[in-house]
Amino acid sequence: MQRIDASKFRPLRGAGSLPRNLCLAALLMLASVTVAVSVGAVPVPATTVWGVVLNKISPDLIETTWSKGRTAIVWEIRFPRALLALMVGAGLAAVGASLQAVTRNPLADPHLLGISSGGAFGAILALLHTGLFFGLLTVPLLAFAGALAATLLVLAVSSFASATSADRLVLTGVAISFIIMAGANILIFLGDPRATHTVVFWMLGGLGLAQWTHLIYPLVILLPCLAWLYARSSDLNAMTIGDETAATLGLNVVRFRLSVFVVGALITGVMVAFSGMIGFVGLMMPHIARLLVGGDYQRLIPVSALLGGVFVLWADIAARTIMAPEDMPIGIVTGLIGGCFFVWLLRKR
Repeated sequence: MQRIDASKFRPLRGAGSLPRNLCLAALLMLASVTVAVSVGAVPVPATTVWGVVLNKISPDLIETTWSKGRTAIVWEIRFPRALLALMVGAGLAAVGASLQAVTRNPLADPHLLGISSGGAFGAILALLHTGLFFGLLTVPLLAFAGALAATLLVLAVSSFASATSADRLVLTGVAISFIIMAGANILIFLGDPRATHTVVFWMLGGLGLAQWTHLIYPLVILLPCLAWLYARSSDLNAMTIGDETAATLGLNVVRFRLSVFVVGALITGVMVAFSGMIGFVGLMMPHIARLLVGGDYQRLIPVSALLGGVFVLWADIAARTIMAPEDMPIGIVTGLIGGCFFVWLLRKR
């Protein structure tokens, strides 16, 4: 297969090389994790944060000078939450970037296309009606099934309505999202009233349920899916030019687009299962990454993922501090920022 000339996807002048940008993004990520674990109702110094982490990795490496209470706060509560924020942000940002390529729509996003709504529907179905028949895997599995069903429904409706243009595809996704959320509300209405208050977590988004025992599930999905998207960077570049051009380069356009949608549904469904609906991450981060490293997907995928993780981390910091000691749902923060960004993006188009 021929490869796309990456010179068409160069970053802005002065943006720097990919290794440099990745190093800067990684340093920003480490600093953000430090702040995220440090702030809260009980402030913890940064030295204590990394002292606890190093002590857990190698108990004899550093002398313990902090209380068991602070160890529990850092290691059992805040650090898993920060790691989940990184995974959720990275996954949603990478999905958003890939969807923008295969739909050739800068407004494409798993939230706007109804994928997140489908994942939330599956999670609510598992929690209120089917029960955990597969144990802890039940919610992620049904969330993925819901996200995949929503994706296929959007594609089917857009094809049926001849709404195959970029703008109409997003409008189709928004319409399907409303329909799915109406179905989710029916599930909540018919569910056990004593359990429905827990479903608010999936409707508004949050990271409060992060636990070490649960982090393995989003991790084992995220890493291979990100690797697959990165490996198909040249194909994603081809898709941004057009279906005909991509086909002349030897790419099976229909199969590849469907594969990207399935991978996107898998990532989104699993992330929704553990964090609820967190919108607009996949819309904003790819655009910010393009300003830094250009449109070449070999650069865009990793930088978008890193920026997405950092953004969700800071959104969680804001959610925990604005109404301290109560935790504001993180979806409110990302929705407020993302809505303003969406309006700005419409104006720039």
